[in-house]
Amino acid sequence: MNDPFIIAGKTFKSRFLLGTGKFRNKKELADSIASSETEIVTVALRRIDLDRHEDNVLEYVPKHVTLLTNTSGARNAQEAVRLARLAKASGCGHWVKIEVINDSKYLLPDNGETVKATEILAAEGFVVLPYISPDLYTARALVKAGAATVMPLGSLIGSNQGLRTKGLIRVLIDEIDVPIIVDAGIGAPSQAAEAMEMGVDAVLANTAVATAANPAQLAKAFALAVAAGRSAYLSGLPAQCPTASASSPLTGFLYDNPQ
Repeated sequence: MNDPFIIAGKTFKSRFLLGTGKFRNKKELADSIASSETEIVTVALRRIDLDRHEDNVLEYVPKHVTLLTNTSGARNAQEAVRLARLAKASGCGHWVKIEVINDSKYLLPDNGETVKATEILAAEGFVVLPYISPDLYTARALVKAGAATVMPLGSLIGSNQGLRTKGLIRVLIDEIDVPIIVDAGIGAPSQAAEAMEMGVDAVLANTAVATAANPAQLAKAFALAVAAGRSAYLSGLPAQCPTASASSPLTGFLYDNPQ
């Protein structure tokens, strides 16, 4: 805990967040949560069935894990706010990932509507983690509105393309004071490590884990990669050099006393 990860005053050991969509069955989901030791899990309200326990995804999320309800399916701020309120009224808590998408082709988040929803819900006492296309002005507006974090996409959601928005995310790292969590498009542990090495605070993955041949094993690999990337960032990574530089001296012995 010498390097605490804190959101809204709550401290976490793990910097790996896991989504719960697309898993083939609930056992693979439960095994992935356990193997990765994640402490924050996102759940879409529409996957919560309080009447049928076997179909209720909450039955497979351990009690010690922080539940982050997401507003998946919301097309505007009004719908996102309604979903967040319904989730809270259903006993899912007041942590919410704002996800507003009104684009059926690329599934890009609507930054403007996300800011509106964040303003309303943060004022009502929700811990709001908004998902956005990386943009400095939007991120600043979200912080002003009371967002607990900012969650920029790494690339198109579900694409496994990795950090296509790396340069824009770096701007947020440099300019935004709340935690930056890369969400969407991360398809491999190496990509998660790359994001952490940049200095982001955490990484969320879903599709890559859920659709893997062995989800639990990949979830653990993601958690390890996130931890390794964070450790590398804290170590003070050396700068890249345009020329070669030998790690061992090449002079002083090769050409002394030539025969």
